[in-house]
Amino acid sequence: MELKDVKSPQDLKHCSVEELNHLATQIRETIIGQVAKHGGHLASSLGVVELTLALHYVFNAPDDKIVWDVGHQAYVHKLLTGRYDRFDTLRQQGGISGFLKRNESVYDCFGAGHATTSISAALGFAVARDHFNRKNNVVAVIGDGSMTGGMAYEAINNVGASKQNMTIILNDNKMSIAPNIGGFSKYLNRVISDPVYNKMRTDLDRLMNRLPGILGSRFRDLFLQVENAAKNAVKPGRFFEDLGIRYFGPIDGHDIDELVMILERVKQQQGPCLVHVLTEKGRGFDAAEKNPTKYHGCGAFDPESGLPLAPGNPNPSLTSVFGNTFLQLARKDKRIMGITAAMPTGCGMDIVAKELPDRVIDVGIAEEHAVTFAAGMACDGVVPVVAIYSSFMQRAYDQIIHDIALQNLHVVLVLDRAGLVGADGPTHHGAFDLSFLRTVPGMTILAPSNENELRDMLTAAIDMEGVVAIRYPRGTALAAELVPSEGPFDYKSPKILEKGSGILLLGAGFMTNELKKTAAVLRENGYNPTLVDARFIKPLDQECYRSLFDSHNVIVTLEDNTKVGGYGSAIAELLSDLGYTDKKLYRFGLPDRFVEQGEIKALYKILEIDGESVAKQLMEKL
Repeated sequence: MELKDVKSPQDLKHCSVEELNHLATQIRETIIGQVAKHGGHLASSLGVVELTLALHYVFNAPDDKIVWDVGHQAYVHKLLTGRYDRFDTLRQQGGISGFLKRNESVYDCFGAGHATTSISAALGFAVARDHFNRKNNVVAVIGDGSMTGGMAYEAINNVGASKQNMTIILNDNKMSIAPNIGGFSKYLNRVISDPVYNKMRTDLDRLMNRLPGILGSRFRDLFLQVENAAKNAVKPGRFFEDLGIRYFGPIDGHDIDELVMILERVKQQQGPCLVHVLTEKGRGFDAAEKNPTKYHGCGAFDPESGLPLAPGNPNPSLTSVFGNTFLQLARKDKRIMGITAAMPTGCGMDIVAKELPDRVIDVGIAEEHAVTFAAGMACDGVVPVVAIYSSFMQRAYDQIIHDIALQNLHVVLVLDRAGLVGADGPTHHGAFDLSFLRTVPGMTILAPSNENELRDMLTAAIDMEGVVAIRYPRGTALAAELVPSEGPFDYKSPKILEKGSGILLLGAGFMTNELKKTAAVLRENGYNPTLVDARFIKPLDQECYRSLFDSHNVIVTLEDNTKVGGYGSAIAELLSDLGYTDKKLYRFGLPDRFVEQGEIKALYKILEIDGESVAKQLMEKL
């Protein structure tokens, strides 16, 4: 069997273990080759090759539901479910998604790009199945990293109480909770999963219940104590067993024969089961095995050396500008502490942690906890700086309102990856932060238009009051070096960059740079616009804006946030509140729909929010 001939999981059903292992080799070669060309999530997919083959060999998708947590490890799943011919379009505009999407394939039964969702969703599938008297299996696949998130434990608690027939695969690729695989552990797995043993176990339980008085319960308790003692001697699964979920493992996640045997037996079990599988992230690619964090999500690289194909932008990343600024501030001010939710490198906190490890706390994939944790710190004199991606901060919305803002606590929220993020697509676009943060009473929202403002805004935010949010996009600085600070940041007013008349161009954050192009095109065509860097999205300086409104008839806003409730909406509200009825307002931003994956500048063109497109639309309107 060759990988190109696999059109659906049914093609695997008659393969031998040797043939499955041959497919595993081809799958790794295909994934490495594709990610080397265009980038993507490499290490996580390489780690689940054998597990995915075993799942599709044993279960009958799409009738059986396989729910993947996050989905960045599902490249193997895509290759086995009819998408081999389109795999070279992975994460590209118009191509297949880097995550699961229900509208892409019937095999993608549940889509997600954020962690800790799979067990909850799988339980939903199991309840729906039983409601309609169906007989299919339901499987949730969750990584040990996702097990740092509270939602997973809320779901596990519900699963144990519900007693639904379903299987949870705990993909443990860090050996964080597992002992070494030993011979007795493997033997015990075979015993407790054996159908004969489980029939005996059920029959014995029924017999004990028929014995008079407390005699039956005592014999039953004694039997279970012996079984549990054997399990506890070699297994870390007591926690799950105590919650009502039968535990099997740990299993070698790269042994297809063992995986198939255990999965075949577990799917016959009644009630919820958890199979603990040990895998190696990046398996089969030496560079990814040695540095799985670097190759979790990576750009194009040479598959032989693992080195990037082309030199990147020589300018520093905005994330590093934040990290280095935070480090300088933390050196001088002991009140400052950093918090991140499993993304120290992605958010720049690793820069601080290398020098001041006791000043940065990584709470795992637990954004809600991160925010309330920060609130507690703020109550006792710490100035917490919480660095979380824009799309991930959505998960902590209640905590921002209830635990920080309501108590008027001083916490600085730093939202990296605001706006469009490119190939990761709609699950990761930071398209909503201006809208959901604007509604929070007492919230201050800052949006820098360049790296110097990012530095100055973070510096100023430390001594502001209440909850302060700074949002900036994925990408690099506009220049190779930052210019020296001009002194304390003026956090009251927008900044006029180019003075004109008639047309007022208001830019939110880095989209101000697109409006510079708009201004240039308009001037070439006889207009003389005023260009303003908003800087503050909330609160708005009413007197400053009143002055700007008075001297301009046409007002234009541009943002990389949904137009619903964003900066443009704030300006519309302000015009109404101040009684202006004779002004023309044109709002440009992300549409009221989810934006698909693609290169950021290309998406700007498609959405007509690049500087030239905005100018063209304005001239047509005027």
